[in-house]
Amino acid sequence: MGMTMTQKILAAHAGLDHVEAGQLIEADLDMVLGNDITSPVAIHEIDKMKVDGVFDKDKIALVMDHFVPNKDIKSAEHVKEVREFACENCISHFYDVGQMGIEHALLPEKGLVVAGDVVIGADSHTCTYGALGAFSTGVGSTDMAAGMATGKAWFKVPQAIKINVTGKPAKYVSGKDVILHIIGEIGVDGALYQSMEFTGDGIANLSMDDRFTIANMAIEAGAKNGIFPVDDKAIDYMKSHGTREYKVYEADADAEYASELTVDLSTLKPTVSFPHLPENTHTVDEIDEIKIDQVVIGSCTNGRISDLAVAAEIMKGKKVADGIRVIIIPATQQIYLDAMEAGYLRTFVEAGAIVSTPTCGPCLGGYMGILAHGERCVSTTNRNFVGRMGDVTSEIYLASPAVAAASALTGFISDPERI
Repeated sequence: MGMTMTQKILAAHAGLDHVEAGQLIEADLDMVLGNDITSPVAIHEIDKMKVDGVFDKDKIALVMDHFVPNKDIKSAEHVKEVREFACENCISHFYDVGQMGIEHALLPEKGLVVAGDVVIGADSHTCTYGALGAFSTGVGSTDMAAGMATGKAWFKVPQAIKINVTGKPAKYVSGKDVILHIIGEIGVDGALYQSMEFTGDGIANLSMDDRFTIANMAIEAGAKNGIFPVDDKAIDYMKSHGTREYKVYEADADAEYASELTVDLSTLKPTVSFPHLPENTHTVDEIDEIKIDQVVIGSCTNGRISDLAVAAEIMKGKKVADGIRVIIIPATQQIYLDAMEAGYLRTFVEAGAIVSTPTCGPCLGGYMGILAHGERCVSTTNRNFVGRMGDVTSEIYLASPAVAAASALTGFISDPERI
């Protein structure tokens, strides 16, 4: 029996000719990632190991992004601890205020991850890098510590779900709508510990930003990882963002899949995930008037330049509805600069929104947009669990930047086609 794309990458990094679903392997790592919340825990664990430094200072990335700029004394102490660890171990890829961005947007932008890599990160949305044809997955801080010390990690080889993508999406249908549709179809455990392997001629109609978004939210269907084939768009992206050599793996024709799903992009509509699970999806044309209090456009899911571009297109020359708070968060410093040069930041400010430095902030209920009792927020983030962005009675509606921008202008969840 042949292997899936994920299985081939894992086999190569384990030094094996062949692996099968369910097999336990130890694989070499190309990158170990941590942030300001998870890294301190990993550092404490690595101290207990009494190892002599890290396995490779160039294969560890420490990105300060969740509570940065520091929101309080505790977050400042966490970052100080990571900063000192990075200095002591001469970590090449340490990103703090002025250089940082939201980790899962920053690493591809810096060219630190390429096709064929095996990447672990102490953050569940590390699966983002599957957009480039890498195997990447989230782990706990203890596994991150072991990875930093040894350069290796244990994995159970996952089964795979094959997702055939066909057709071409309409103007305001984006990668966010694609992944919300899929999660709505299969549920939040529909791909539990499986690799979501995307294939089909419709992938050519998805931008790299679309693919990052889709891979990013694979975890919201319970998946171990999401992964896309390496086509010309992916190769062009890697070449324009770095110099590392990449390796292309393709699934065998006789690879075994646990299940298959077909997604016709031409039939999709802008989609919104209602509280309190990402699987609770509705297309925007079937939603009755739902009044909102806040809009957040940003995060590792939808804070890239194309996300800001569509939001600016919809908001240009218009005003945010009375009583609505709108927070725009470019995902990296470079995206911030690009948005500034394109005039998007002026558009947002003139419309009545605010623009933040790159931060995860409101996504995890950290700061920069906490919700009060009973408030509703349309957000381009990735989770809408109870209390995720603030008070346990608040509600989060996950949507694309287009829907979020349209909703900011009307004060209720809205179809961008009708603005």
